[in-house]
Amino acid sequence: MPKKKTAGPATDTLLVELLTEELPPKALQRLAERFRDVLFAGLDLPFPHKHVPRCFATPRRLAVLVQGVPEKKTDVPGKTSGPLVSAGVEAAKGFAKKWGVAVESLEMIQTSDGEKWLARYTTAGAVLDDILAQKVEEALKVLPIPKLMRWGNGEAQFARPVHGLVMMHGKHVIPGKIWGLESRNYTVGHRFLSSGKIEIPAADQYEAVLEKKGSVIVSFAKRKELIRAELEKKSASAKIIWDEALLDEVTALVEYPVVYSGSFSPEFLEWPQECLILSMQQHQRYFPITYAGGRLMPRFLMVSNIRAANSNNIIRGNERVLHARLSDAKFFYEQDRKTRLEARVPRLANVVYHNKLGSQLDRVERIQLLAGKIAREIGADPLLAERAAWLSKADLLTEMVGEFPELQGVMGGYYADHDHEESAVVRALADQYKLRFEEDSGVTPESLVSACLYLAERIDALIGFFGIGEIPTGEKDPFGLRRAALGVISTFELIGAARQIAGKEIPDVRDFLMYAASLFPAGLLAPKVVDQVHDFILERYWNYLAVGFPKDVVEAVISQKPNLAEVNARVQAVQSFRKLPEAESLASANKRIRNILKKSDAAPGGLDEALLKEPTEQALYESVKKIEPQIESNMLRRDYTEALKILAGIRGIVDKFFDDVLVNTEDMQLRANRLALLHRLNTLMNRVADISKLAT
Repeated sequence: MPKKKTAGPATDTLLVELLTEELPPKALQRLAERFRDVLFAGLDLPFPHKHVPRCFATPRRLAVLVQGVPEKKTDVPGKTSGPLVSAGVEAAKGFAKKWGVAVESLEMIQTSDGEKWLARYTTAGAVLDDILAQKVEEALKVLPIPKLMRWGNGEAQFARPVHGLVMMHGKHVIPGKIWGLESRNYTVGHRFLSSGKIEIPAADQYEAVLEKKGSVIVSFAKRKELIRAELEKKSASAKIIWDEALLDEVTALVEYPVVYSGSFSPEFLEWPQECLILSMQQHQRYFPITYAGGRLMPRFLMVSNIRAANSNNIIRGNERVLHARLSDAKFFYEQDRKTRLEARVPRLANVVYHNKLGSQLDRVERIQLLAGKIAREIGADPLLAERAAWLSKADLLTEMVGEFPELQGVMGGYYADHDHEESAVVRALADQYKLRFEEDSGVTPESLVSACLYLAERIDALIGFFGIGEIPTGEKDPFGLRRAALGVISTFELIGAARQIAGKEIPDVRDFLMYAASLFPAGLLAPKVVDQVHDFILERYWNYLAVGFPKDVVEAVISQKPNLAEVNARVQAVQSFRKLPEAESLASANKRIRNILKKSDAAPGGLDEALLKEPTEQALYESVKKIEPQIESNMLRRDYTEALKILAGIRGIVDKFFDDVLVNTEDMQLRANRLALLHRLNTLMNRVADISKLAT
């Protein structure tokens, strides 16, 4: 039964704990944070508080704690106008009764409608005891729980059955009932390291009492850092293969973590390292460790929820389970290698890629043609690129990828190597699922073959899904098209570097987009899909670059829709140009030129030197004529910084032109000629970027 409330301070620490059966580990932290946020979003209205609420989460409990919560909200004064005074005494009495005030306390106020009665009243502040249970229940109903459970004979539904409720304000137990559970001031500790009820003397002692008497570390963050420290300690000189998602998951599985070290047979190290790592991480939630050079060690670290006097049984049991898992992986690997990758390809006709986009074999055939075209354009070996594309999805039909979908491509590389495929093909298969295409060791013929497959795979996906209307919206991107766009961008950065070193022309991504669209059945794709995808890629590039560069600099380049391979270099050049003293004046002049040309109805015509009457316009024309070939030469060399420096040199004559020359003169012939001069200057000024975007 709730304890009778004793006298205490007006404000105190508030605690709410929900004791449950083991909660879903991958959702635990999100549930706790959401519970905290929703609960106190509701309580913030009647209960302003000074301290940031904290949330606690263990496998068996969700809790929220906040300091400085008042037991009752301050009464709020209010006022309201009522009937006209002329309405009589009875109207005044009814108005006073409605608002719970004496008739004598009514005041008269003058309004636009005449003299009215005014009532002043006080709204009593809400009492924490009266509303907390309701607020907790409301918060629990909106938690992001994908699948609800029922238990017992009631109608209660939650992620897991709930067995206890604590609601305390200081030492006071706040009365209330949720799902048939009465609020109380005690909980239970660790399932194996504690027994019996653990009384909570006061809300602010919750964390300390559970750790001391219940062997429970309720703080998720504290448990996580303790696990991290213990893993580091147990690893000794070895290197842990860290996975933050795995670390979060094991933190959500234990209330009092203990780290143990185990081992497995070195014979398994003969098989692909990625298989062993995934088997340990995903199936067993172990942390693999490596030697300093990155080679996997026949050891692992595990996090247990049990501290045993003799840990040998725990360690040996986990080693036996891991041995069975690794034996399965070894069996899959050996079975897969009995069938060549190329023999699996025809069976992809039975694997649906998308119900509107055909089978995986349909996709492979498109990617193969596109990879070959890309290879011919960027100087890679088209036969190797097409071979890599043909084999790219064959490993989807292997036992290993069926067990570990994350190993798509990686296993294809291993199996292609076993089949004695060319090394460039092997590498391309292994590289195809990377988030970004990065080449640390320089551009090589092999890396270009990888780039062909990588780019073809993503362009096919972008064109296909955009073409059938599956466009990312808000946070929804089920087909990873934003990642695909970033992959296209990173690949073009590599291609651009390779082509620039070779002094060769850089292909435009639009050419590849158009070719990819032509490979789909006629009438399947939306008419403007190429434009949509091109704009989408540029938008992703804009977002990516705007993290490290001023937004107006990025916009100046992206708005021109340049070749993808040139964007980064142009942005850096504009950033350098922006620091020049001439930049602001030229940007403003360019903006002015654009406005003049936009307002002009006439199409730009040819420029007649004989009609250049004013000395200043003659000087501007000579300057433009002089620097045009210089800027063009630098553009061909992709030296955008130098091109902009040359442009900065005509700042003075541009300023003088606008001081001395009236463009929109009444003489229509002169006006047209001056507009033609401005059109030519505008084209020259925006060869690298739209510098008008830099104007303040």
